[in-house]
Amino acid sequence: MSNQGGAIAVERDFQPMAVESRYPPPKGAIHPDRARSWLRRALPVMAAHKAMFLTALLMSFASLVLTLFIPLLLDKAITNSIIHRTVPLMFYVWWVVGLGLAGTATSYVSRLFLFETAFRIEFDLRNIIYEHLAQLSFPFYDRVQSGQLISRANSDIRSVQMYMAFAPMILVQCGIAVVAFGFMLAIDVPLALLAMVTMPFVVVLGIRMRKSMFPVSWLIQARLAEVATIVDENVNGVRVVKSFAAEPQQLHALARTADKVQWAYVKDADLRARFSPMVQNLPQVGLALVLLYGGYLIIHGHLGIGAIVAFNSWLLMLQAPFMMLGMIVMMGQRAAASAERIYEILDEEPTVLDRPGAVDLQHCTGDVRFESVVFDYGRDAGGPPVLDHFSLHVQPGETIALVGRTGSGKSTVARLLARFYDVNEGAVLVDGQDVRDLSLSSLRAQVGIVLDEAFLFSASIRDNIAYGRPAAGPDAVVAAATAAGADQFIRALPEGYDTVVGERGYTLSGGQRQRIAIARTLLVNPPVLILDDATSAIDVQVEQEIHAALATLLRDRTTIVVAHRLSTIGLADRVVLLDGGRAVADGTHAELLATTPLYGEVLAQADAAALNALDADDTAAAYGRTGVL
Repeated sequence: MSNQGGAIAVERDFQPMAVESRYPPPKGAIHPDRARSWLRRALPVMAAHKAMFLTALLMSFASLVLTLFIPLLLDKAITNSIIHRTVPLMFYVWWVVGLGLAGTATSYVSRLFLFETAFRIEFDLRNIIYEHLAQLSFPFYDRVQSGQLISRANSDIRSVQMYMAFAPMILVQCGIAVVAFGFMLAIDVPLALLAMVTMPFVVVLGIRMRKSMFPVSWLIQARLAEVATIVDENVNGVRVVKSFAAEPQQLHALARTADKVQWAYVKDADLRARFSPMVQNLPQVGLALVLLYGGYLIIHGHLGIGAIVAFNSWLLMLQAPFMMLGMIVMMGQRAAASAERIYEILDEEPTVLDRPGAVDLQHCTGDVRFESVVFDYGRDAGGPPVLDHFSLHVQPGETIALVGRTGSGKSTVARLLARFYDVNEGAVLVDGQDVRDLSLSSLRAQVGIVLDEAFLFSASIRDNIAYGRPAAGPDAVVAAATAAGADQFIRALPEGYDTVVGERGYTLSGGQRQRIAIARTLLVNPPVLILDDATSAIDVQVEQEIHAALATLLRDRTTIVVAHRLSTIGLADRVVLLDGGRAVADGTHAELLATTPLYGEVLAQADAAALNALDADDTAAAYGRTGVL
């Protein structure tokens, strides 16, 4: 697109709108085989960082092994330096200090690499989920609550990341028990076996704890997602809530859902309170047995004092890993529940995607054809389709207006042309090519759509207008804003084009948001333009200014206008009347008024609705000026 004398010139070649990410894609991905366990499916993500992760585990193992040598030195120090006095005590002191420093260094490296690996795994999981969400089609978003998606992309990912990164570390610490047990066997075999006699009971309790906690962990994550959904809807719909003074009602809904979360957490705490004390304290029974039998051996001269000190030190070291065993079981069950919820998203298949061999739409002339299209949204099984053998041909450069009652299928026509959905029967053609045979990126680069609900991002107005072409220069942004009738009010804002709008653009009026949305599409400058009731929130005077600018721009492009106002219909070369999902009349405004009574009825209803809306706007404006009604 170029800016020549304030006008926007049309380019027909396909130019990718997407901007390349500065960040490389994740090196690993979730394995697609649904028959695998959740952990085996996630292993490729962990394997992508195996060098750093294995280094962290190796350093952790080394740190623990160094720590295990200290009780052995204590045994030697007591025997050789205190009892027999054959070796200077400082000899063992320096060895203990040296091992302590070496253990500190290896522990530092281990923790540093472990946390970096954990955050890299979390980064990869977030990107994997978001990339998949970006590929999913509109039918998925029609049936899934945004709060559920937010919960799974945040708290569920954190649960999986915590387990994947820290569970192996805890298992390494439990594995060090094998080395410690070897040292204990070297001192006294019966005493070592007696010390470990409680461990089979710990394993059995851990398995029972795992089975009991899984359903509760799933319930917690699901109910947290319900809370996130309510909060998300209340934040986004705060104007509706306040307009109906429904704050107590919504607070009650949140409290009811939060109470369910509280019950699940209490149940989780109850299970942990039952199992964790036994899992953590059973090893201390082994310590009591060691003191009893070891004391007997010392009294009868079969074991040295230093040996029993070392033995007890190793046994105390073994308690920490087994105390964490309950935590790892809890983390594992929560991670398993979270992973299953994440996989529910990742296992969803997009229904609208590029076919094998799809070609780019280039040098688009704007010839649009609907051939006997049948379509429904799949929500009303057995009901009439939204479009029922709908046919329409729009010549290149032609502007048509789609008129009809609410639910007649006008907006659906726009969504099918941009291939937000695929038709059930028939075909949608652009330049004689079925849109299903074209790449989505090229089709949507050539077919621009301005929806009736203008969505803006929490960014500057300049960035919102340049969303489709981030590299566009300031002159091009201003030219698009001028064409949309937005330049004047933008310059009146405190920071002009650098003004940051609030979430969804609610710091601007509805008409201002729609003008920015129009400018955003005009900047991309598509050869096929769809205005889906895009001026519904704009007053008549501003609409006339926009139409004056659009009248020039629409000469060089194919335009489909979903219209309700006569002023919008005036932009069109011809008018198509829809009823029952079909085109029932086609001609100029004057021809349809003269020959089709239904057309006059539809316009009369639209005028009545517009008058009601105008009265509401006048009332709101008066209230805004005076603060009273």
